[in-house]
Amino acid sequence: MPIPGGHPRHALSPLLNAPVRLSVVAALAPTHRAEFGFVRDLVEVTDSALSKQVAGLEEAGLVAVSKGRVGRRPRTWLSLTKEGREVYGRHLAALRAIADGLTAPAGPPVEPAGAAGAAGGPSSGAPRDAAPNPDPTSDRSPTSD
Repeated sequence: MPIPGGHPRHALSPLLNAPVRLSVVAALAPTHRAEFGFVRDLVEVTDSALSKQVAGLEEAGLVAVSKGRVGRRPRTWLSLTKEGREVYGRHLAALRAIADGLTAPAGPPVEPAGAAGAAGGPSSGAPRDAAPNPDPTSDRSPTSD
């Protein structure tokens, strides 16, 4: 449970911190349901890897699994539950808040990069310790010896 006024990371779902699980939930979010093979191919994982991740999401109540047939072929469909949609929405909102820097640590205000003062002055937005740009006409990378 997030702490009021606390850092948005507290609203992240630990279950969705795994890239494959987050990818599965993201793939299912815009749909009513999706076929297992479609999700597998979209997320670029094996049947067994997807099955394992879906089992964890299903156990947590975020994903529903239904089985049926299309003609003679068995099919498995995946869908987000109501809770799954809510958890995913909170997780995305927390990620956006973190990325947007909506919370700042206590202390003096931090000037965003590019919020320039006088040109060349200490707050000109240009990093002081930055290395010069490499020669753009050179096709040699620093590691290609």
